[in-house]
Amino acid sequence: MLSLSTKISLSLIFIFSLLVVSVTAQKPASTPPQEEDTERIFTEEIKLNVNAFDPDGKFVANVKKEDLVIMEDGRIHQASSLRRIPANVLVVMDTGGEMRAAKSLTQTRETAKSFINALKPEDSVTVMQYNDRAEIIAEWTDKANALKFLAGKANFGKRSMLYDALQTATRFLQNSALENRHLVLITDGTDSLNNLTERDAAMQNLLKTDINVHVISYTQMELADIEPRTKGTTKTPPPKAVPDEVTATLPLGIRDMNRAVRILTMNTDREFLKKMRERKKSLADGEKYLAALAKDTNGELILPVSNEEMIEKTALVAGFIDSSYVVTYAPKRALKESLNGEVRNIEVSSRRPNLQIEARRKLIVAHSDK
Repeated sequence: MLSLSTKISLSLIFIFSLLVVSVTAQKPASTPPQEEDTERIFTEEIKLNVNAFDPDGKFVANVKKEDLVIMEDGRIHQASSLRRIPANVLVVMDTGGEMRAAKSLTQTRETAKSFINALKPEDSVTVMQYNDRAEIIAEWTDKANALKFLAGKANFGKRSMLYDALQTATRFLQNSALENRHLVLITDGTDSLNNLTERDAAMQNLLKTDINVHVISYTQMELADIEPRTKGTTKTPPPKAVPDEVTATLPLGIRDMNRAVRILTMNTDREFLKKMRERKKSLADGEKYLAALAKDTNGELILPVSNEEMIEKTALVAGFIDSSYVVTYAPKRALKESLNGEVRNIEVSSRRPNLQIEARRKLIVAHSDK
């Protein structure tokens, strides 16, 4: 049995221990040392669209990222992601021009209508027209509403400002912050001012994006019409100074004069012949420009030879758009280490049997801080 003095000593020790524990528990935790600055790692990604078909040209719905082989300037890359999302489509209609024969407001409107109808219901559509200026006539909406705006707001003008329209369309799509973006041009490829600096700038700005450009062109029909006019004798009437849409509103006698058919015309006006030859050259140059634009942005180029074919081929363009996947990959050579304006050539193919992948585009490196 413990003595009284021993009990007192043990009690004092126990009380002292409690005090130590209490003080320790209430003592604020020491401030953690400041973390040293760590290097931030930025993951760069390049985004583009690819189209997937079987040998019969039908869309393949079960593509995986492992099925793709991405070549960037000859170096193999692996896809980081592969997604199927609805398309966001900007339809741009050429509704102007001083000289036009095949191109008309009615044909352009019907072509746009046929194309929009051929898109999938879940796709979003915007409609722009350009003549003397570029103008959005339908903001992002569904197919049904886009067709209503198309019927009510499309009109014509004297000039055809293609390059300005391309710049406006590019800015509009870039500001939308959407993915799977497509620009569909219905045009003859000519520009009234034909400023080559603006032409090249429009191309360069599109190549800095992941926008896909598709073209339904009047050029072959216009060239077929103007070819006889570049010679001295022709059986075809001169280009319409007044579009059919305006002729229909004229008084009866004047309207008949404008619609009268010329059987044989001999023209010795050198100024006129020069103008026709310039028009022919503009159309040929425009077709080359449109072809390069579609090729370098992974788009489709349609060159119909009749109004009927133009309408028919809209389904082909819509089908191409709706067979798209959105692909991303990390470039092995960092974009930030490239010179501003450097061009990279990207091509995607398939490593899977019976899967055909279509994807080829040029990418211009653009540094936002420069």
